[in-house]
Amino acid sequence: MTDLLFMLGAGLLAGVVNALAGGGTLISFPALLALGYPSLTASVTNAVALWPGYLGGVLGYRAELRGQRRRAAALSITTVLGAGVGSALLLLTPGRLFESLVPWLVAFASLALLAQPWLRKLFGGEADGPPSKMVYAGVFLGGCYGAYFNGGMGVLLLTVLGMFLHDNLHRVNAVRATLALVISSVSVVAFSLFGPVQWQAVAVIAPASLAGGFLGTRLAKLMSAKVLRGVVVAFGLGVAVALALR
Repeated sequence: MTDLLFMLGAGLLAGVVNALAGGGTLISFPALLALGYPSLTASVTNAVALWPGYLGGVLGYRAELRGQRRRAAALSITTVLGAGVGSALLLLTPGRLFESLVPWLVAFASLALLAQPWLRKLFGGEADGPPSKMVYAGVFLGGCYGAYFNGGMGVLLLTVLGMFLHDNLHRVNAVRATLALVISSVSVVAFSLFGPVQWQAVAVIAPASLAGGFLGTRLAKLMSAKVLRGVVVAFGLGVAVALALR
């Protein structure tokens, strides 16, 4: 019963954080590790379980996505290609290599979240200028990273989009939510067919993440993410250190 409540809480909080700005995997992935799942199993199970949360985030941003269908569709095609590459890399990578990379990936995702506001100011460019074609290279790499290791995927996507798309932050975040859903969808198909998914855990975390996705989009429109960013960064770096020392 305790494990069930632990997974429900992790799924709900991960869905909220993913809808706000990304980084929910830094909560749900360590939760699965704490329950004894091997690193690769925890990663693919987590990716499948959080898919409903990404769907909830997109549905919550319906109003902000109006007028952006062409932009979102063009970026989604590039993102699908990147997610396909990332999924293949994860499934073909030896388990020991992935386990050795996990602490560094968690630390990288946490630091990317910490640096997000600074990077946006540094690379923002002219507000009235056209978006750079580098945005496509950025979302391709974001797709690769997100499918290989979901942690911090939304953070990286929002950082890339914030650097190259000059628009209202909520509208940019809506595009980020769409691309995260695309990456997650590719991962779900690949991992369901070829990965060691633990469906019992998915059945618990998935509905909780869906509820969290809806809740997170509402909170994102009402609050600043500064405090949440600090908490997630501290949590993520702590997890990275703990994983490196185990």
